[in-house]
Amino acid sequence: MEILNSIVTWVMKKRIHQIDLFRKYPHDVQNELFSNLLQTAKGTEWGKKYGYEDKLSVKEFQERVPICTYEDLYPCIERVMRGEQNVLWPSKVEWFAKSSGTTNARSKFIPVSPESLEECHYKGGKDMLSIYTNNYPETKVFSGKALSIGGSHHPNDFNSNTRCGDISAVIMQNLPTWAEIMRTPPLKVALMDKWEEKIEKMVEITVNENVTALSGVPTWTYVLLNRILEVTGKKNIAEVWPNLELFTHGAVAFGPYRQLFKNLIPTDKMNYLEVYNASEGFFGIQDDPSLLDEMLLMLDYGVFYEFIPMEQAEEENPRVLTLDQVEVGKNYALIISTNAGLWRYKIGDTVKFTSLSPYRIKISGRTKHFINAFGEEVVVENAESAITAACAQTGATITNFTAAPIYFEGKEKGGHQWVIEFSREPNDIAKFTHVLDQTLRENNSDYDAKRQKDLALQAPLITVAPEGAFLKWLEHKGKLGGQHKVPRLANSREYIEEILQVNGL
Repeated sequence: MEILNSIVTWVMKKRIHQIDLFRKYPHDVQNELFSNLLQTAKGTEWGKKYGYEDKLSVKEFQERVPICTYEDLYPCIERVMRGEQNVLWPSKVEWFAKSSGTTNARSKFIPVSPESLEECHYKGGKDMLSIYTNNYPETKVFSGKALSIGGSHHPNDFNSNTRCGDISAVIMQNLPTWAEIMRTPPLKVALMDKWEEKIEKMVEITVNENVTALSGVPTWTYVLLNRILEVTGKKNIAEVWPNLELFTHGAVAFGPYRQLFKNLIPTDKMNYLEVYNASEGFFGIQDDPSLLDEMLLMLDYGVFYEFIPMEQAEEENPRVLTLDQVEVGKNYALIISTNAGLWRYKIGDTVKFTSLSPYRIKISGRTKHFINAFGEEVVVENAESAITAACAQTGATITNFTAAPIYFEGKEKGGHQWVIEFSREPNDIAKFTHVLDQTLRENNSDYDAKRQKDLALQAPLITVAPEGAFLKWLEHKGKLGGQHKVPRLANSREYIEEILQVNGL
């Protein structure tokens, strides 16, 4: 395995000069990619409708092609799911990434073309390892196995010759043989659809492996690791897998989980790498270990990027920016055109640029995930920062949380209710509440204004949830496992009332 580790490390490092190329010439790379996308799709039904054969400039493209939500594109996507081809993209589409979203109970089905699988998702996975080996040249990560928690897939209801599933399942099912050899557990276990059964089987198999890397959503990874400790009786995960050195995480911000994982894996050689890999594409990789939550925007994955200033995100005719027009520190709704036929697609995420040379981003939230019941405009980024600070100052660690408004009632002022499941409760809940509140005030001037002398908002109400409360709610919703996650913020009380009711709170 040592020889294999040396060979793979050498191969992975060769990609770095290509990454450096788009760091140095970001606009040239994006413009060439834009032209290739339109040239490839000019013969599709969509391409003909919007005149892609006219060799459109970016400005003409923006004038002709509307910004699309999932609902806008769904009629075309459904046709592809039923077996029609050459509608949005010329290649044959046989896989669809199923995304529940977190603001809509209806599942979304995102086309995964051969190009997006190979040139976006797989390329992102390889680049992630290239960047890691470049940052840690003495790594032994390839001398053992990578443990990944996948979702599941099933035949498409419209056409049994095609399949739908979590993007993790789509990726795993199509992995080349060499990559499958380097991971655990076996595919038949990794893609099981019964979550509790899957966890038990994963524990049984993986505790006997030399696991050197983990990847997955922090919430579900935490559940698995805790179960491993229960079964093995070990004090921490380093006793189970002494050569473990890397956890690649995404889907939710890692700040509130960082201390939790340090407690589970108390070793100095453990490294953490954030990625931005969504059902729609692989967009970002943390390229600098010292820059927490910041990721290099990957510009040569078959994805053309546009950005809408957050304050215009819900307007009918917003100003849409290209990469060369963005500014550091501003929130933007992300718009993508991809090599799977998603055209000017409003993905629903918001990002903030932390650097323009190279282009680095952090995920700041969702266009639909915020609390703005009183004009406070609290976004997910604010919530994550506040929770992280409150945990740090009170010795607490969390497993999950959500927050929603408490509406005005009679003469009672409004506020925010936070339902938080702790793995270690704060040593002072009053201090936890105060730090959370103060951090929100420091990071969000609109929230601070509403909190002045309890003018419009009272101090946050913290409801401590019992162990397993959020898993119980997800199970109640039929969303246990896979990529389903708890909405951090909601501008209504729909989710929070369900969570409280299911848990008898």
